[in-house]
Amino acid sequence: QVTLVESGGGLVQAGGSLRLSCAASVVRFSMYAMGWFRQAPGKERRFVAAITGAGGETDYEDSVKGRFTISRDNGKNTVYLQMNTLNAEDTAVYYCAASRSIRIGTTKDGYTYWGQGTQVTVSS
Repeated sequence: QVTLVESGGGLVQAGGSLRLSCAASVVRFSMYAMGWFRQAPGKERRFVAAITGAGGETDYEDSVKGRFTISRDNGKNTVYLQMNTLNAEDTAVYYCAASRSIRIGTTKDGYTYWGQGTQVTVSS
């Protein structure tokens, strides 16, 4: 069983930054690939970024490349999403997800465990 708890969401002006955190209660956190997804009102949950268990490989959705950075601290069982140059289109609930896999996935089906989400609102 894996429990994920996101934090760090909030209201920010366009052009600003936020850092999301996801704390995992799990043994051997480094065995899990981790991902961030987001869901805007009335839209499907979509992939944002992912990172392998050891942190050596990352992947990003095209619209966030160069603005968002995913990282992890396996000593703290935590994965982060640094979000810079935010715009209104980034407004969504952001979800952390975990997969017991050595590969990172970009689809919801590839992840078994999910957090409750944290709201990010960007005002223009």
